[in-house]
This record gives sequence, C-alpha cells and structure tokens, in this order.
Amino acid sequence: MTYSYEELQVLYKIARIIAGELEIRDQFKKVLDVLSEDLGMKRGMISILDFSTGEVWLDVIQGVDIPPAMISYRPGEGITGKVAQTGRPIAVANLGQEIHFLDRTGIRKHLNRSDLAFLCVPIRYQNRVVGILSADTVSKKNEKDLERELNILTAVSELLGKSVYFRAIEEENIRLKHIVADPKRPKTKIIGRSKGIQEVLRLIDQVAMSNMTVLIYGETGTGKELVAKSIHENSPRAKGPLITVNCAAIPDSLIESELFGHEKGAFTGAFYRRKGKFEEAHGGTIFLDEVGELPAGAQAKLLRVLQEREFEPLGSSKTIRVDVRIIAATNRNLQQEVTEGKFRADLYYRLNAFVITIPPLRERGADILLLADYFMEKYSKELGKSVKRISSPAAEVLLNYHWPGNVRELENTIERAILLATGDSIELSHLPPNLQPRSQASSLRSFGILKSMVEAYERSLIEEALRETGGNISKAARLLRTTRRIVQYKAAKYGLKFKP
Repeated sequence: MTYSYEELQVLYKIARIIAGELEIRDQFKKVLDVLSEDLGMKRGMISILDFSTGEVWLDVIQGVDIPPAMISYRPGEGITGKVAQTGRPIAVANLGQEIHFLDRTGIRKHLNRSDLAFLCVPIRYQNRVVGILSADTVSKKNEKDLERELNILTAVSELLGKSVYFRAIEEENIRLKHIVADPKRPKTKIIGRSKGIQEVLRLIDQVAMSNMTVLIYGETGTGKELVAKSIHENSPRAKGPLITVNCAAIPDSLIESELFGHEKGAFTGAFYRRKGKFEEAHGGTIFLDEVGELPAGAQAKLLRVLQEREFEPLGSSKTIRVDVRIIAATNRNLQQEVTEGKFRADLYYRLNAFVITIPPLRERGADILLLADYFMEKYSKELGKSVKRISSPAAEVLLNYHWPGNVRELENTIERAILLATGDSIELSHLPPNLQPRSQASSLRSFGILKSMVEAYERSLIEEALRETGGNISKAARLLRTTRRIVQYKAAKYGLKFKP
C-alpha cells in the first residue's frame, strides 16, 4: 500500500512517541490521541493479551481514564476476542448492524452506532499476537476507504508491537504479585527466620502453584538452586523431573547441544542422537543457573522456548514441543547487561516476569548461627564425629564475619571445622585463618560474646512474634512466655514496630 504524505506524517509522529522516554501507558495514550486528532479514529483502545489464559485485557482507552485490567474478553468473545484468537483484522462498515459487537466499555451508549464503523487489528511481536488495537471511524459505504483505514491502523499496530509485548509482561507480573499467598510455610529445606528469608518463602508460596517463569537473583553461594528446588517441590510438577543446568560451566560451542540436543552427525563427534536438557525436563522444571552466561545463539533459542514451548535439536528439522516450567538464576545485573548489549532485552523481560531476590548471608543476622548448627549436625553425622556445639568465641566470629561466599562459604567453613575438631565442640582454632580475629584477647571476652549472641537471637524471636501477632505486645508476650513489659522494652530497644 502507498501512503499519502499526511499518513506518513502520522506514522512518523507515532514512531517518535514510541521511541521517546514516556512510560508505556502514557505512550499508548498519546498514540491514541494522534489517531483521533490526525486521522479521525475516535475511541481508540489498546488491549493486551494474558499469555497464560489467552484472555484480552483492556489497558488504555482514548480520552477515558480507567484502571488497567478492569475489562476483559475471553478468546473468541466479541470482535476483540475473535481478532485475538484468529490473529486476523476485522473491519465493520456499520456498527449498528453488527450483532457480535459487545461495547463492554459502554462509551458508545449515547451514540448512533449506525453512524460508526469499527476497525480492530492484532498487535504482533515476533510473529505472535500480544495485543489488540481498535478504533471507531465514520460509517463507510466505500469498501476501499474502509480497507485503507484498516491498513493504516495495521501499520500503527506494527509500530506498537514491542511496547505492547513489554506491557503485557509487566501486567502479568503485577497480577501475579497481587495473589494473596497462603500464610503457611511452603515445604522447603531453606533455613532462616530473618525478614529477607521470610519474604523469599512468601514469594515461593505465591508462585509455586502457577506455571510462571521465575528469575532468582542472588550473590554466589546464597542458595539459588535451593529456592528453585523449593518452587518445584511445592508445584503441581513436583512428581516430574527437576533438571539443573549450570550455564557458566558449559563451553559456548556445546551449550545449544546441551540444552536442545542434537541428531547423529550434526557435528564432528556427534556419533548418536542425544536428548537435550529441555527434552529431559518434559513434564517438570528446568533450572538454568547463571543464565546471564548464555551466548547470543542460545539466548535466541531460549526465547523461542519461553514463548512457544518448542525448538529444533541441532542438525534436525523436526520441531519438538515440551511442557516445561523455566526457572532461571543469575548473580549478574541483567538490566545493566541489556543496556550494554550483552543480553537480549526481549529475553530479559520474559525471564523477569516474577523475581525472587535472595539476601546475602551478611544481612541475615541470627540465621548465620541457625545455618551453622544445621551444617554442624549434618557433617558430624557424615564424618562420624560427635561434635554437638559451637563454642562462644567461634560463634561470635561467625556472627561478625562478612561472608563474601555466603551460605556456601559457611557450609565449607563448618565442614572444615568438624574435620579438625577433636572434642565435642567447634573452637575458634578450627575456623579458617581468614576468619581468625586480629586480636584474640578481645574476641575471647565472654561478656561480649554472650551479648552479641543473645541480642541476635532475641531480636529475631521478638520480631517473629510481633509479625505473627500483628504487632500486639500482649499476644507476643504470651507467645514468648514472658511478660508484656519485657517484650515492650526489648522491642523499643531493637527499634521494632508494635502497638502500644
């Protein structure tokens, strides 16, 4: 189609709006205003697709302020639902004669529909319907005029594709985060009472029963794989496989074969057909650890699996479909990697749908000793030792150390200490040299040791009791089997919020 000078000006104006720095919904509103003012396409609407249900949610209406996701269309319902389902545009020459038009917004109830035509086109991104663009125009008797307007609206929808896709991902994330989680603790081996870990457990509880893609952020050694395992074990896929892939440990030349498999003869040394990790994970979950290490080719294939749940093995033209949930993890700042061109933006937004951030061990307070006790018991059994406690000087050092290697470093530290221990306790001398205090005299003062240990545990217990009782001091005191006066004093001392 050849566009007129005026039409090209409109398309250029819209392209500049989309390339600008406005928030996505504000972009949409300005685009619809341009359609209305420059092309006479009134009551424009942009709707986004819910990828999990196929429903279409109305996001923005020209000239009307509504909260997003208030109005929806099931697949095939009304004209909007039909366009979303089929991916084909629809033009209605006379809206008054169209029985399938629902006008669910009610914005045309005072208008004569016979004076209106209705245009509705799919918005696509990477050959996939991600939303719907629609608008009213003057009722057309000339079929060619209507077709021309439909083509212009289609051109606008092509400009909107990427923004609508990212908006759909954003809204999917918001809807999921508003799910009210069951307050009970999910089945997990994660140990800790700190606020950060309680938040991790809450998010696991929220997301586990869905099919949502999850991205786990955390420093090396914080327990990202354990979080992934907890999500899998609390999900409907728990009886299926959990396949773990360390993306950083596989050479770039082998990563695609490892993930997606290969046919016999696909490359030198491919003497037989091999299933990839995605195929092995069918019916279950795949955990992609250090996903930020994936090379560009593997990123493109992973994006397709996320979108379509299908891929071709190396050396094969056969498409394999898989039913698999994807959990990814990284210690990198993927948003910065996107800015620097090291990671695909579209893959980032797909992975970033539901984020769980694991706090570093240095921010977890008394959890350090809870974990140390757990590892002490574990390795005492494994190594045939009778170590039953951690001495006060050793405990104080463990609490005060900054733990750059996080839980993994703590585990290695306790394993080493158990190996060196000759009695029933872990002593200061059993800890690695980098943990040894510069002045042992100050570390061995029993009052300082006891004070730091008691305060760490005390704060943790009172904080948990107040959280469980909604800040009620009297109820918290009963839970802790102490007096209201003591709990009030300690809560004030530690700066904890409570009801007077």
